[in-house]
Amino acid sequence: MAPLALSAQSRDTFWRSLQTLNGTRVVIALVLLVYLSVDTRGLHNSGDLLYARVCGGYLALSVLFAVVAARWRRRFLFQLLSQVACDLAVISLLYVGGGGVRGGLAILYLFPLAGCAILAPLVLALFCAALVTLFVLGDSVWRLLNAEGDAAVLQAGMLGAAFFAVVLLVNRMAARLILQEELAVQRGLEIGVQQAVNRLVMSHAGDGVVVVGPDGEIHAGNPAAQQMLGVAGALGLRLGALPSLHAIAQAYDDWRADPARATAFVTIKPYTDPALQDMTAAWNGRRDLAAHLKLRFAAAETTAPGLERNVIFLEDVTAIENQAQQLKLASMGRLTASIAHEVRNPLSAIGHATSLLAEDLSAPVHVRLLRIVGDNVARVNRMVEDILQLSRKAHSHGEPLALGALVADLKDEFDELHGLDRAVLDIAGVADITVRFDPVHLRGVLLNLLGNAVRYASRKPSSIRLFVVAAPGWPPELHVQDDGAGIAPQVRAHLFEPFYTTSSRGTGLGLYLARELCLNNDAMLDYEYRFDVAGGASPASSGRFVITFARAGT
Repeated sequence: MAPLALSAQSRDTFWRSLQTLNGTRVVIALVLLVYLSVDTRGLHNSGDLLYARVCGGYLALSVLFAVVAARWRRRFLFQLLSQVACDLAVISLLYVGGGGVRGGLAILYLFPLAGCAILAPLVLALFCAALVTLFVLGDSVWRLLNAEGDAAVLQAGMLGAAFFAVVLLVNRMAARLILQEELAVQRGLEIGVQQAVNRLVMSHAGDGVVVVGPDGEIHAGNPAAQQMLGVAGALGLRLGALPSLHAIAQAYDDWRADPARATAFVTIKPYTDPALQDMTAAWNGRRDLAAHLKLRFAAAETTAPGLERNVIFLEDVTAIENQAQQLKLASMGRLTASIAHEVRNPLSAIGHATSLLAEDLSAPVHVRLLRIVGDNVARVNRMVEDILQLSRKAHSHGEPLALGALVADLKDEFDELHGLDRAVLDIAGVADITVRFDPVHLRGVLLNLLGNAVRYASRKPSSIRLFVVAAPGWPPELHVQDDGAGIAPQVRAHLFEPFYTTSSRGTGLGLYLARELCLNNDAMLDYEYRFDVAGGASPASSGRFVITFARAGT
């Protein structure tokens, strides 16, 4: 196989092999000089000086060949054949002077023949083997004619057969290795192109892609994922090691435990994570914002043991949720006026008529029917009141508000309203801080959140907790947490949508109105997963509602 028909990498391999052949030639020339200096039986008796000069010249030519091949990488086949011709000529001189087959120098022919079989086409290698075989047979026949015995002819024939066998075997093995190298080079080029395309696609993709290990270690992430999560300086760390990514870590663990849960919705705040402060200007400019992400998990098909890799696809649905909320709010505004005039007045008449009927009807069946009517009238009236709050909430007063005093007063009212033991609602973690929020609006938001909490809590001591999370330089947060079951991811995706509810007694407007009231006061209400560590125990995921207030002075 001619090296010029191969790739650049394979041609380099041929030139390196030629240099190896040159180095081996120098070693053989030195060995021959040493051999001639210690042999006292054959060559010394036939002319020491002549053969010493032959070996010395061979050494000089070997060094010259090595220098030329290193400095002048052209005419590969010409250089190779020139070197092989020199090898055959020198070895033939030594072979004849050493007594032919009996001299033991015939083995030296294997060196140039093997080199030619590796680096030259098969036809040229067989031609060289044929020349050597004819020469060896001719020398043996000549010696036979000169009455030097007949055993040498058989030995020469066997040597010729061995030369052909070696050339064929070495050439086929070398050809197979070259083909394997060519295939590897081609596959490497294809992989390089594919990797370049993948990098280009990933760098311009709007969705985030994160590659993680089985333990949650972050191995790679495209620019979109780094922007969403703030992991540009966190490659090599685990998801659970970053407080801002605990929600993703929990969703990832849930998926590994149950592969059917391949989709999850989470809320993260990488901008409030102290470990990521001042990492980029983009994150510093968005510290007060939360990112609502849709996660999709997929396992990469890797067969190597210990190299499990999973991919997390992240889609920022914050803008989509906000747009949907705006559209629903616009529709709700158009509906409010109609409901206020067309529903509330007839509803009041129905309620009044029901009260009059209750005075005249005393039969048990009538009382039960009237109670059903009254309950549904109250439910519809509550829905109308919630809708009317959408228009009334616009008038907010964001004066400074002492949070501790408001929560303490609210606790007394709430305990009495629901008949709770005072230890059930724990407000010990509420710091006496000042926030900017309309007190009427904040009271309404907290009553709504606590009403949901008391519905699912166990009512044990401290089963419902209110506490403040505040750090210097960061907006304060008020957490509302209970010991009930967390909200499922599929419910979390629609949690703050109007008229979405999982309760047969709810209107689906409570949480929507609570978030709108918070937004109207420059605050943010969201449902988040955080990791709680108690008494040195391992982190446990816990869902809670979080109100992020506006910064002081804003």
